[in-house]
Amino acid sequence: MRSAVENGRTRAHNLGVHMKSGFNIFATTTGIVVTGLVFGVLAVLLQQAGNPGNMGICVVCFNRDIAGAVGLHRAAVVQYLRPEILGMVLGAFLSALAFGEYKPRGGSSPILRFLLGAIAGIGALVFLGCPWRVILRLAGGDAHALFGLAGLIVGVGIGTLFFRKGFSLGRSQGQGKISGLILPAIMLGLTVLYLMDPQIPGEPKSGVLFYSIKGPGSQHAPFLFSLAAGLIVGFLAQRSRFCTMGAMRDVLLFNEWHLALGFLAMLGSALVLNLSFGSFHWGFENQPVAQPNDLWNFLGMVTAGLAFALAGGCPGRQLFMAGEGDNDAAIFALGLIVGTAMAHNFGMASSGAGIGPHGAAAALSGLAICLCIGFYNCKRGA
Repeated sequence: MRSAVENGRTRAHNLGVHMKSGFNIFATTTGIVVTGLVFGVLAVLLQQAGNPGNMGICVVCFNRDIAGAVGLHRAAVVQYLRPEILGMVLGAFLSALAFGEYKPRGGSSPILRFLLGAIAGIGALVFLGCPWRVILRLAGGDAHALFGLAGLIVGVGIGTLFFRKGFSLGRSQGQGKISGLILPAIMLGLTVLYLMDPQIPGEPKSGVLFYSIKGPGSQHAPFLFSLAAGLIVGFLAQRSRFCTMGAMRDVLLFNEWHLALGFLAMLGSALVLNLSFGSFHWGFENQPVAQPNDLWNFLGMVTAGLAFALAGGCPGRQLFMAGEGDNDAAIFALGLIVGTAMAHNFGMASSGAGIGPHGAAAALSGLAICLCIGFYNCKRGA
């Protein structure tokens, strides 16, 4: 059984060989940079087309909106079946099929992965954003995101300490081909449901689905553009292995900057486009969908960052791996959806006014649980 640090070292060491043998241009340094540039451009274009400010693509927030759309929570301002998420899974699935990388697997501590997904969702909603939204908030001038970025780095940094001690959730095993189809099939089914049950203008419920008529959930780009953007993101991310958590982990563990260049390229392209559109506004005041308590912006992302690290990828990467047939990643993604619903049902999510009444306790409890998971899954002691 190999630890996360051993797997990471092998990945970094053999990256060039893998790229040459697989003829995967997107896994080259140029490819990861181009991928990041495309992601940043698409995110800002989605914002210009109607998505909330500094939230062109936010994996946690959009999964929260999906949870609301199917009735898992009743926060009326964040209910919408976000096509970007549906497209991201389906795009990764199609890419994996096309290039022979669809490999159903699973069985690595599924209940712990579900729990980590839920904790990650709750911690990220204390901050109000996933790692991708940290980038987009910075690119839009939101100074609060500096504290979220610091918390994310600290959380991933704590995770690397566990990796050095042999942390592992166990080895995945190959599974039947049909098992890896479950999450892509769910996303395809939700896409069909959206088309069959479109929103009636001004109505909060249209048949089965719930729709926000005010707040962030009511702000969205056109369906086809959002779905197409998600498909492009899923395809490129599957080919390039784009992962913000992985970028930080590789820098901290191996001083390996390959993935980090994609992270920085996304920030750069989003920043340039925001400046060109006049949508860059630096400061702490009047930032869209941001809460002002920076202590909890920091601590919320410490919790989320550690959960991402222990689970082996940021929430976007988990969706892409699920598209490849990784059922462990699919379990994390389902835990994320449930966690975001719980955050709103039980007063743990933040809003523009500040953290929820139980947000602080949730973030600290989640951090404590992650530390326990890390400690008790180390092979050489912590």
